[in-house]
Amino acid sequence: MCGIAGMIRQDGAPIDGALLRRMTDVLAHRGPDGEGFHVAGPIGLGHRRLAIIDVVGGAQPMLSADGAVAITYNGEVYNFRELRAELQARGFRFRTTSDTEVVLHAYEAWGEAALRRLRGMFAFAISDLRRRQLFLARDRTGIKPLVYSWDGRCLRFGSEIKALLQDGALSRELDWAAVDEYFRHGYIASPRTIFTSIRKLPPASYLVCSLDGGEPRIARYWDLKFTPGPAMAEADWIDRLGALLDESVRLHMVADVPIGAFLSGGLDSSSVVAHMARFSRQPVRTFSIGFAMPPTTSSWWSSPTSWRSCHDSPGSSTSRSRTPRRCPPTACPRSRAST
Repeated sequence: MCGIAGMIRQDGAPIDGALLRRMTDVLAHRGPDGEGFHVAGPIGLGHRRLAIIDVVGGAQPMLSADGAVAITYNGEVYNFRELRAELQARGFRFRTTSDTEVVLHAYEAWGEAALRRLRGMFAFAISDLRRRQLFLARDRTGIKPLVYSWDGRCLRFGSEIKALLQDGALSRELDWAAVDEYFRHGYIASPRTIFTSIRKLPPASYLVCSLDGGEPRIARYWDLKFTPGPAMAEADWIDRLGALLDESVRLHMVADVPIGAFLSGGLDSSSVVAHMARFSRQPVRTFSIGFAMPPTTSSWWSSPTSWRSCHDSPGSSTSRSRTPRRCPPTACPRSRAST
């Protein structure tokens, strides 16, 4: 994950560089690999980076060729290679191999319609001096967080509430309806947060704030439709589910750094780990959390799952042991096949 933050001012006041840095620095835990800032008149962007793709060349905020459009981005777009080829055919030139630059050029090419082409999890902000606006967007199911505040003069945004609270002028008044909702349900649904002055950008939505004045505009670009599917036999549904899992896991494994998986031993994580093993040439590192209890929890099942999937497990995050655990020869299908 990465951390993004920034603001746009409609009142003509300059961007407070010290505030922008504070808003970004408080997100350092989300991006320990680097930081960056970009100020274009009344718009400021900040970024904390966790490098996954194009570790060397993917620094942010990233600018267009003419510097008029800049992006600060958190997430991953899994079909970025296909989109890159399409954009190259339209004449766009790329300086990096990162998905960030693909999202930037996709916005240049298709504007708001680019969101419907992105397959992934993301939250990003684009400073667009050509259209004189700030553009915020969030992925379809809201995997990546994005909050904002608007006081009629300045719109602030960030990956977390604490970034916005770096501005002492922002109201700390509690939204008591949201507090009640949290104690009832264990979470606060969009667009509320615990503060009346801060709102979540809903999933599958984008926000546009113009430099020429007016209220920010929020629109939805996608919705989940529950419609009857084609009539299929159970075996066909099973094959379809397997194919979708294969495709999804394969796309999620695109990275320029080592990858791993959290393995509880339950159905979900075991299925993901098993599919990862099919696409990995090296043992995939799995991580499990266990406690000093009788073997009645899912962590007890994670060991045989790890062995059967032929994975290297660094061990449980317990106070008793962090000893690496590897597949024993008698339990590992690859080991049996090689003997």
